[in-house]
Amino acid sequence: MPTPPIFDGHNDVLLRLMKDTSPDPVARFLEGGGPGHIDLPKARAGNLAGGMFAVFCPSPDERADFTTARDMSNTPLPPELPMDLARRMTTHQVALLLRLEAASNGAVTVCRSAADIRAAMARGSLAAVLHIEGAEAIDADLHFLDVLYAAGLRSIGPVWSRTNVFGYGVPFRFPHSPDLGPGLTDAGKRLVRACNEKRILVDLSHITEKGFWDVAALSTAPLVATHSNVHALTQAPRNLTADQLRAIRDSDGMVGLNFATGFLRADGQMRADTPIDDMVRHLDGLIEALGETRVGMGSDFDGALVPADIGDASGLPRLFEALERHGYDAPLLEKLAHGNWLSLLERTIG
Repeated sequence: MPTPPIFDGHNDVLLRLMKDTSPDPVARFLEGGGPGHIDLPKARAGNLAGGMFAVFCPSPDERADFTTARDMSNTPLPPELPMDLARRMTTHQVALLLRLEAASNGAVTVCRSAADIRAAMARGSLAAVLHIEGAEAIDADLHFLDVLYAAGLRSIGPVWSRTNVFGYGVPFRFPHSPDLGPGLTDAGKRLVRACNEKRILVDLSHITEKGFWDVAALSTAPLVATHSNVHALTQAPRNLTADQLRAIRDSDGMVGLNFATGFLRADGQMRADTPIDDMVRHLDGLIEALGETRVGMGSDFDGALVPADIGDASGLPRLFEALERHGYDAPLLEKLAHGNWLSLLERTIG
């Protein structure tokens, strides 16, 4: 069967464009031919119809390249990021997304609701939802949250894999459980409540296990991990335990399959020769734990080393072909491709 339109729970395209030293990174994204996992031609070739476009602010003295590191058994945690630096990088990346939309002649749409996403997909426009991965740019009083919401922010991970004013992120360790530190701070609890009030999705993909349960106790919204896998299959702390998966299921939440090979392989290694079968194995595990209506894609394109057999967004049909051979029928493939994400977003951002 043809690959259904795909809505993806996480990419790091905006970080890649911020680092792009070409004369016009926006034009290069729209025209294609540059590096990276996603540009407009690659998205169209792979039937990638939209996704969560993350703003991520790297540490200036980061001591490891998490997209290529082969062994993450003892990767040091980056230090806290100064707010002024985080705001400069956040503003830059948000501006890049807005410029993409403005320069695209309708080919890219910044979406603020599930209805916006459906409308963009119906007219063949790439549907982009603004997400923040690590809230270092936001002050504890949450004034900047209002600014970002006005710019289109509809999804936020309070922490990346480092500490900030809102809580504690999961370091890169293997093998290890996600129980690697404290949870939300008081400011983090205020952030979760504010996100519920504004209908901003709270992403749990990088938070410690204690932080996960803090959010679960506070939040009135479905629990969501936009790009995580099954801890029982790959014992990386970024993956979800059986208890966490059960809580997500009980909240009618959602998990997006992370394509990062270190979160797919049983040995936790970042290797491009990771087979698509490992992706299928984790999807089987997620569906078994969550049911068919709470699982989707969360590729981490442009933020991780993905299997060479996928390569980039144009290779997405190869995953869906493998799932069809594995026995997934057309209705399930449609749910995994976009149906489940759109249903979840209707229940979170509106």
